[in-house]
Amino acid sequence: MSDLLFQQLSTVQSDKQIQPNTLASAAAIAPTTKFTRLTGTTPVTTITPPVSGYCELTFVWTTGTANGFTSSAAVNGIAVTYTTITDRPITLHFDPRTALWYPAAVV
Repeated sequence: MSDLLFQQLSTVQSDKQIQPNTLASAAAIAPTTKFTRLTGTTPVTTITPPVSGYCELTFVWTTGTANGFTSSAAVNGIAVTYTTITDRPITLHFDPRTALWYPAAVV
């Protein structure tokens, strides 16, 4: 893995790193930074992991009608359906053993 990609996924970043990006929500997305903003109303069912092992990604829906993540048993699918709240970050954890994404517990 390149140093640049490693840093893009790190929890600590400098102002030299690529800024968080915005993607249109779709059934399948492929984020390239740890923090990604999502627009639109389409629920996400699969996320292409940016690395081959365990990783964490954080998403924020920027629209008032966010639908969130829909459960899918497919490879790189979402393990548990989660309805998002606009402008509230949610972190998903990728388990390479199951090839599924798990939303962090929300209390």
